[in-house]
Amino acid sequence: MTKSGTESYDHILKLLLIGDSAVGKSSILIQFTDDAFDEDIGTTIGVDFKVKYLNVFQKRVKLTIWDTAGQERFRTLTSSYYRGAQGVIMVYDVTNKESFLNLNNWIKEVDSYATYEDHIKLLVGNKIDLADQRQVTKQMGEKFARDHNMVFIECSAKTRVGVEQTFEEIARKILETDSLLDNSAPVRLGDSENAVSLQGEEEEEKESSGLCC
Repeated sequence: MTKSGTESYDHILKLLLIGDSAVGKSSILIQFTDDAFDEDIGTTIGVDFKVKYLNVFQKRVKLTIWDTAGQERFRTLTSSYYRGAQGVIMVYDVTNKESFLNLNNWIKEVDSYATYEDHIKLLVGNKIDLADQRQVTKQMGEKFARDHNMVFIECSAKTRVGVEQTFEEIARKILETDSLLDNSAPVRLGDSENAVSLQGEEEEEKESSGLCC
């Protein structure tokens, strides 16, 4: 086990949050990492980045979670962030059918840019607290996930229902996939070859606006 600042960990995992703008990607992330929800959160400009530690299978896991912009104009920017990601969380808004229909485009993007052939994809239907505005049924989400070999969860970033489960589940699936752990060991002095490459990511984090959706 290696220490990062004051935290020790056994594995470091890189996750991406993707999906259309305004589906609640950043709200899910902030609820998970900061236990907070902001109705007036802005739109992500470029990429934002947060860290969270979990205990999974009696292992201490450091999650580095990248929140990407959903707008088309940022596609070339965010494509580079797929590099080294073991897991991708694909988010749609259950009250916005277009965001669900656009999942096919996101699947193509993931398959084009993902480093690991056997990366884990998890589908999240957000905003289930808005039940009277729902346009996408749970059954529709389950079918899409089944057809694309994805884990499926519905959640509410506002009420926190399903949020913790989302990240715990994808972390478990990654740890169960040996080929995704080849580069997940923490950096040790003199052992830089056996680590996820996050070079420059902290600098890139500083360049991101921190405005999210």
